[in-house]
Amino acid sequence: MNVSHPSVHPIEAPPLTTTDGGGVVNEVPVRVRMKDVQGMPGTLGGLLLRICQFLFAVAALSVMTSTSDFASVTAFCYLVVAVALQSSWSLLLAIVDIYALLVCRCLRNSRVVVFFTIGDGITSTLTFAAACASAGITVLIGNDLNECGQNHCVKFETATAMAFLSWFTVSPSFLLNFWSLAAH
Repeated sequence: MNVSHPSVHPIEAPPLTTTDGGGVVNEVPVRVRMKDVQGMPGTLGGLLLRICQFLFAVAALSVMTSTSDFASVTAFCYLVVAVALQSSWSLLLAIVDIYALLVCRCLRNSRVVVFFTIGDGITSTLTFAAACASAGITVLIGNDLNECGQNHCVKFETATAMAFLSWFTVSPSFLLNFWSLAAH
């Protein structure tokens, strides 16, 4: 019986070399880096995401605290705390992004990426949970108890919507940071 056995012989690519003025050959190390994807820290897209996160969180915070009875519901208090934390975090990272853009720095240090990823993960989870809890209470007040005449349902709904929009703009930041972390 004739059976063929293929053999594979890998071929190495020739090293990249350069010559200096005296004819001496110097090897150039090749490092492949991931491109700056817009939305990652230190990019213009990342700065725009941070500004949107900040604006939506501040809008949710302002609308919710403008009502007189938000403190009577625990979910609304939780929303206020979550979006206050989200707005602080987003403002801090927007300042870092502005600095990185002004001095043309790349924010690809693994410790920095871990810090951004963990912070975005925590704040996005808190914001999403608070928005869901507030949405549930708003539905309870509006649809089940029919007490929108006595409460500020429109303001509660607006604050909840702004919190969801803030979470929606945090999610790409978290996913891109997590992807960058996994690429290291």
